Amino acid sequence: MPHAPRCRTPLDAAFPVAATIALDLIRHPEVSAQWSQPSALPHLSVGALACHLGRQAVRAAELLPTTTDLPTLESADSHYERAAWVTEGTPDEDAVAEGPDEADALRGPADLHARSGEALAQVSDPLSREGALDVVPIPWQGWSLRRADFLLTRQLEIVVHSDDLAVSVGVPTPTFPAEVFEPVRDLLVRLAVRRHGQSALIGALSRSERARDISAF
Repeated sequence: MPHAPRCRTPLDAAFPVAATIALDLIRHPEVSAQWSQPSALPHLSVGALACHLGRQAVRAAELLPTTTDLPTLESADSHYERAAWVTEGTPDEDAVAEGPDEADALRGPADLHARSGEALAQVSDPLSREGALDVVPIPWQGWSLRRADFLLTRQLEIVVHSDDLAVSVGVPTPTFPAEVFEPVRDLLVRLAVRRHGQSALIGALSRSERARDISAF
């Protein structure tokens, strides 16, 4: 059965803001100038990283109007707890080369700018008028999420990879407004606690002499 639209949530308004900031970064002249250079992420070019960042709006535009019968997870946290890529670690060079990012990068910056801009326009309309569906499929994972949880996962991708891209080309990382950043921050904290425990998080945030890796992933 199709899932009916529901009332708007704070993330319905926040996601287009996040995607707009990401698009501004993707369009930065330094991204185009360094397109074929290695990024800060292993085995990934700057262009491929920019394409991965731009794909978050594209995915949202594709999936928000799509009905689904896939089982619905209870939270965005559950999505990351179950996703295989979280536990598999850094992908090797062959896996990155076979993924869509480098293939998309071959189409060049102008193509990415056009695709991402069109996707942002497509996704902003249903979110602004309560036209998006309540449950959104993630077909490559085999499950679905409630709309707010789906948007949170895309927002996390935008915040994290905006930092990756900015560092890669030597420009300031965008500052996201509270309505974008705070839900992502809270999700990353919860995931880090699940992975490393409360003590590790407290020590890392409050005691420089006990600093350690508490990556959420």
